[in-house]
Amino acid sequence: MNIRDYRDKVMGCWIGKNIGGSLGTPFEGIRGVFDVEYYVHDVSKGALANDDLDLQLVWLNAAEKYGRNLDSEILGEYWLSYIVADVSEYGMGKNNIAMGLLPPVSGWYNNKFRNSCGCFIRSEIWACLAPGHPEIAVKYAYEDAIVDHSEEGVYAEIFCAALQSAAFSENDASLLIKAGLSFIPEDCAIATAVKTAVESYKKGLSWKEARKKILRTVPGSFGSVPKGQEPEPDVPRGETGYNAPSNIGLMVMGWLYGEGDFSKAICIAAGCGEDTDCTAATIGALMGIIGGTVSIPKKWIDPIGDEIKTICVDLTKREKLRIPETIVEFTDRICTLMPVFMGEHCDIMGENGVELYMQKGDALMDSGVFKGRVGNRTDINFMFVEKLKEQPFGVRRKSIPFDVTLDYLGGIALREGEGKEIVLHIENNLVEQQWITVTWHVPGGWSVLPGKETVINLHQLHGATSLTDAGYTIIPNDVNKGRYDLILEIKSHGRLSTMYVPVMFISGPGAV
Repeated sequence: MNIRDYRDKVMGCWIGKNIGGSLGTPFEGIRGVFDVEYYVHDVSKGALANDDLDLQLVWLNAAEKYGRNLDSEILGEYWLSYIVADVSEYGMGKNNIAMGLLPPVSGWYNNKFRNSCGCFIRSEIWACLAPGHPEIAVKYAYEDAIVDHSEEGVYAEIFCAALQSAAFSENDASLLIKAGLSFIPEDCAIATAVKTAVESYKKGLSWKEARKKILRTVPGSFGSVPKGQEPEPDVPRGETGYNAPSNIGLMVMGWLYGEGDFSKAICIAAGCGEDTDCTAATIGALMGIIGGTVSIPKKWIDPIGDEIKTICVDLTKREKLRIPETIVEFTDRICTLMPVFMGEHCDIMGENGVELYMQKGDALMDSGVFKGRVGNRTDINFMFVEKLKEQPFGVRRKSIPFDVTLDYLGGIALREGEGKEIVLHIENNLVEQQWITVTWHVPGGWSVLPGKETVINLHQLHGATSLTDAGYTIIPNDVNKGRYDLILEIKSHGRLSTMYVPVMFISGPGAV
């Protein structure tokens, strides 16, 4: 794909996102069916501010500064520094980070909204930076999601990022959905919701019937029945905060029933109620990617123009952030940044200018091209869906000679006299053997089995990386504080790198 066609799809993505968010916002949080045909807000005021779009303006700044080194801790710092929203999962993620909990624990601990919609709405930037390469897009979507979400919330962003990235190179809905599903567990609720939407469409159900089927199959809690309106007796209310599965189902349903018609698709999504700004905006972005700007009717663009309005960004810190004020500026900066993330898949010296080499067909599926540690396997390529097993308790640290994932197993709770099990998953990054020393710095009187200092040999298996598990049991004594901060020190003998991993435990009646 040439750079002109790519830019048009990126522009279509953000125009569609802005339109869908503006259309859906007035119906957000309402349970019911609505006949939506056009904007219902005062269009003389232009677009409506929406977190679906403006959070990604902050991510753009982070991506421009850190490039491919971007990870969850960097994004977590940007949350604390530049985003003012403190509601629901946003607030819980920020609160946990401020307490010292690292991702992915920050997205899980005491977070009733870990399975909600606040991160799948941030997927487009990763798709636009990795067009036609969902294996790259999901890597960064994962780092984004685990800051303030866990479990189904994370799966939702992974699905959307893969779907949208694949949409740069293919437009067949069945193929795109298959690609998105390949990166998440096949038995998760997000997958169930997507399959329910697909089956409803194939069986010829009306979109209103499909809506009910989705809400009965994966009940959500986002929509509240307005005063004076009778609740639907056959639509149950789900657990508080469990919102991503139903809304992903409604998003896919609206897209399918729209049958390629931009207006029809976003109006169906808005007409379903629930988290309508998210569902309509995600559909608008997806269809903008697939069809480019020409696929979006002018009647939707003209009233809101090119303007971006913010609601979650701390604009008092403009000296540190360059926040795009228009879709054109946002698009241009992403197009400039994209080659950094695409790497060898982008030829900036091509005969026709910048050329992008995208995956097609089955190559868009999760095919095991990720470097990392899974189970007892000794190869370094694994299915991305297996990486998801690291969350919610696998805190990762990287260095040149080795990477370590500290697995809290069942959580971060600590209780007097009870052994707390920790497993280190250690990946040898060098094609040579290493000895490493693992030292636990714990309070006096605490015990660590098999010892506070141990030595581990990282093998080199005939040119392949060594993957080693090391299990420890920490036995606390005289637990009289609500929080304990430990340091895990890991040193490779004969090398410069020493890794220090912060390890936090919470004690008390509310600790989990």
